[in-house]
Amino acid sequence: MNWKKHLTRLTALLALSLITTFSMAKETIIEDVLGRKVTIDAPAKRVLLGFYLEDFFAVGGDNAFDHLAGISSGWFMKSRPAIWDMYIASKPQLAKVPNVGNVQDQTFSMEKVLASKPDVVILADWQYQALGAELARLDQAKIPVVVIDYNAQTLQRHLASTRILGQVTGETERAEKIAKNYEQVISTITERIAKAKQPKPKIYIELGDKGPAEYSYTYGKNMWGAMADLAGGDNIAAPFVKTWGAIHPEQLLASKPDVILMAGYESVVSPTAMQVGQNIDAANVQQRLKGFTQRAGWSDLPAVKNQRVFAVYHGATRSIMDAALIQYVAKALYPDLFPDLNPLATYQKFYEQYLPIRPSGTFMLGINDKI
Repeated sequence: MNWKKHLTRLTALLALSLITTFSMAKETIIEDVLGRKVTIDAPAKRVLLGFYLEDFFAVGGDNAFDHLAGISSGWFMKSRPAIWDMYIASKPQLAKVPNVGNVQDQTFSMEKVLASKPDVVILADWQYQALGAELARLDQAKIPVVVIDYNAQTLQRHLASTRILGQVTGETERAEKIAKNYEQVISTITERIAKAKQPKPKIYIELGDKGPAEYSYTYGKNMWGAMADLAGGDNIAAPFVKTWGAIHPEQLLASKPDVILMAGYESVVSPTAMQVGQNIDAANVQQRLKGFTQRAGWSDLPAVKNQRVFAVYHGATRSIMDAALIQYVAKALYPDLFPDLNPLATYQKFYEQYLPIRPSGTFMLGINDKI
């Protein structure tokens, strides 16, 4: 075969390959978590991702990193800088993805979203609600919006959101596997607790970003509050806090929690804040955790008296990866029921199975754990 014929054949094969690749995308109707029926071409080639970065990466696999038209990455970069740096090192193309700003601090730019020319925009429920009338511009541009929600921390929405990401990325089998594994973790916990018929221990969970001197957010019906419910706890903040907000110290002291969890990120402002996560030393975590037990009146709380005070990684909430944290909360509440669970191994295994980075540091730790 002479070189001209060989080149012609290669060109034809390449063209056929491209045609086949593009023909794989087909019109798909997705029902999002709000019950909206949205039509997209799936798998989507250009995705604008508003939140839930790691869930998108986990479900979409390696190809997901190459199909981002834009991203709202400011929150992730600010709160979890070490993890973000690991992703950039592993997937350098992420550094080139346009950042469209954040809904939280009102820097989210619809102009940047439109300029990125996405095939679909994926938003968290809370982002969708906050943007409100601005979303009409996407509708006018005929850019579909799909809403998912891991913030509610409910089994139903976790599973639905994971399967929706599977539809958007074309990785439906991978998404189903992740969803089924998560469902199995939750059912193991809930069924064992139901069978034991023990009284619900009282639990208090706080984001310790302000340090011991000031009470920060605790959670009512969503996030850590919903996770406490799944793990069989009696969330003492539920009567006082609807979603999130600070509880009055006197209300906390009167509630006498049996278990206390202090949540934190790697990135902290206060020198006494709860610091947990990538590259964070266990001794540092334990020292900061002990600082919270010095709050006025805390020495009389059952949780402090019995050393049932724990540090947990806030960065693993609002995600399908919170399976490990729910296991940890369940063990903290019912240590005799769950001696077989290894939450840290669950957390690390998820990264090994579905993500390109391998975090190391302190992600969950008890005040009396050996380090």
